[in-house]
Amino acid sequence: MTTFGIYEKALPKGISWQERLELAASLGFDFVEMSIDETDERLARLQWTDQEIEAVNQAQRSTGVRIYSICLSGHRRYPFGSADPAKRQKALDMMQECVDLAVKLGVRNIQLAGYDVYYEDKTVLSRELFIENLDKAVKMAAAKQVMLSIEIMDDPFINSLSKFMEIKQQIKSPWLQAYPDLGNLSAWPENNPGYELEKGIDHIVAVHVKDTKNVTPDFPGQFKCVPWGEGDVDFLGCLKTLKRLGYEGTFLFEMWSETDDQPAERIKEAQAFLKPIFEEAGY
Repeated sequence: MTTFGIYEKALPKGISWQERLELAASLGFDFVEMSIDETDERLARLQWTDQEIEAVNQAQRSTGVRIYSICLSGHRRYPFGSADPAKRQKALDMMQECVDLAVKLGVRNIQLAGYDVYYEDKTVLSRELFIENLDKAVKMAAAKQVMLSIEIMDDPFINSLSKFMEIKQQIKSPWLQAYPDLGNLSAWPENNPGYELEKGIDHIVAVHVKDTKNVTPDFPGQFKCVPWGEGDVDFLGCLKTLKRLGYEGTFLFEMWSETDDQPAERIKEAQAFLKPIFEEAGY
């Protein structure tokens, strides 16, 4: 049976985890992906007390909806490849805190953003520092049996499974895998999405589903908040490819409707658009 999840940022922002997971359950989702982004508010989750963590665990038990994954995009602010050694140390501290939090929450998978740096210039050194510190991060996660998976990004550093494989060659650990985003993967003109999925299938542990508009010579692409069906992603083609390749992992609907007046309605619209496509693809 295909397992579907919803991104936390699709659900209303100012509610408790009990309410959030109840809403996800009412919408038919199996799990929620937690966001620990670069805002102080969400980074503070890395310092949750045992009592705060227990409240979230109680919500998971009572609703039956689990938190399978954490999107740790806070590394955009404190990247592994930063020229600033204090930021690199902060990135590693965050990584250890997130691994420990994942263990306490029962989370199986921490998604890392595939940026060497985001607000700094990319260099040969930023790539090398990224690999050096990613290797340390993988060792932290492996020690606690937590998977790290790199998202295929809206950024040229790792915007394909081919580029993920280049990094994977430097860090030969089963605890480092790929988390492709079908929208990001499709938006770059140099990518053949079907070939990329074929090439990376042995390393895909989860899949993000969202629509995007393609990068062109005179347009930078649109990677967020593209209404379903108004972008350029060939969902049926991508899903049929994954089905043929034997992918039976999770699919996560990635949306940013947390500040929408009717986020549940936006999610139902996504389900209405995607359900027949998944069924036609064989899921």
